[in-house]
Amino acid sequence: MANHKSAKKRAKQSQVRQLRNRSVKTSLKTLEKKLRAAKEAGDDNKDELLKKIQSAIHKAAKKGVIHKKTASRKISRLFKFVNA
Repeated sequence: MANHKSAKKRAKQSQVRQLRNRSVKTSLKTLEKKLRAAKEAGDDNKDELLKKIQSAIHKAAKKGVIHKKTASRKISRLFKFVNA
């Protein structure tokens, strides 16, 4: 366990960030599953979902939850999947 006051604070901050990052990543996965299900079902709202997930991925990259290049790769693959 941390012995210094600053180390205790860092541990607490790290835990809070871990929970926040986990919730963002989980929501990204959920949106991706919804998009894939909509594509398989042939729904018309897949374009709306694609815009929504693109925005969410960009926000996650901006906040540092995922890397910038990972975000662009995910978006590229999703566009390729939807347009195929």
